[in-house]
Amino acid sequence: MAICELSETVLSREKPPSSRIRNLQVVTSRGRFDITETAVKELKGNIRGELLTSDSPGYDKGRTIWNAMIDKRPALIARCAGAADVIHAVDFARKNDLLVSIRGGGHNIAGNAVCDGGLVIDLSPMKSVRVDLKERRAFVEPGATLADFDHDAQVFGLATPLGINSTTGVAGLTLGGGFGWLSRKYGMSVDNLVSADVVTADGKLVRASASENPDLFWGIRGGGGNFGIVTSFEFQLHPVGPTVFSGLIVFPFDEAKTVLKKYREFVEHMPDDLSIWVVLRKAPPLPFLPAEVHGKEIVVFAIFYAGDAAKGEKLIAPIRS
Repeated sequence: MAICELSETVLSREKPPSSRIRNLQVVTSRGRFDITETAVKELKGNIRGELLTSDSPGYDKGRTIWNAMIDKRPALIARCAGAADVIHAVDFARKNDLLVSIRGGGHNIAGNAVCDGGLVIDLSPMKSVRVDLKERRAFVEPGATLADFDHDAQVFGLATPLGINSTTGVAGLTLGGGFGWLSRKYGMSVDNLVSADVVTADGKLVRASASENPDLFWGIRGGGGNFGIVTSFEFQLHPVGPTVFSGLIVFPFDEAKTVLKKYREFVEHMPDDLSIWVVLRKAPPLPFLPAEVHGKEIVVFAIFYAGDAAKGEKLIAPIRS
């Protein structure tokens, strides 16, 4: 029997079928045990979001993450609609000693967002982004991706250093330290984190900042995991865009030695507004690359300039040459 399947346990041969209790087999720190259907129903009734088991519609979609190599089967997936749902899920996990994993954007390549036989506390439905124009702050829920964040912040020409791929989750990136196209000028993602609302292992919601719970605030800024579950991030915003100067310059791989030496000289005097990243890879079948170089090794300069495009063109002239 698979870990996540519901199994029927007959309490007594003499009792009628109506007295049967469907138990859910789960993984705990003490091994595999059963949780009663009554307990599962209680959690389901306590949360606004969905509670999925292996026979629920949407279960397979709920356990699928960005890395398709990850194929884990949790016993329960609590798709949280807000901080209250997270608290109920944490309390349920603690009471039943469950193996727990936390899903934000689901982009982590190692697949830490899901677990086998345990409880996934899924924050991906929590995607709200609220911008405070006066204070230049953004309040971001943990299910938001970079695309969600930029959609709201760029309406006002604001941004903060948050990664490079639109599908990346804000939560996992930030809690790991986080960097992006703006990091040369504005620092790491955690340098721009002002505060966070965190549900701790005892089911309490606390605020972590430089002045409130400073030890917790220190821990979540790059410390990875197991400090709690962040239900809201507060970021400092900066005026950027909505138009930026960016793109790729591609060189043949046989010019790599010369190109990289010149690049090393160039970046010593590069302004903080300009980022140029080096990528060594095989050429993808992109329309602006000749078909004959597809699949061949290349050197790529990925360029981003947060200022005026005309000035950006002048700045990268030595790179083009």
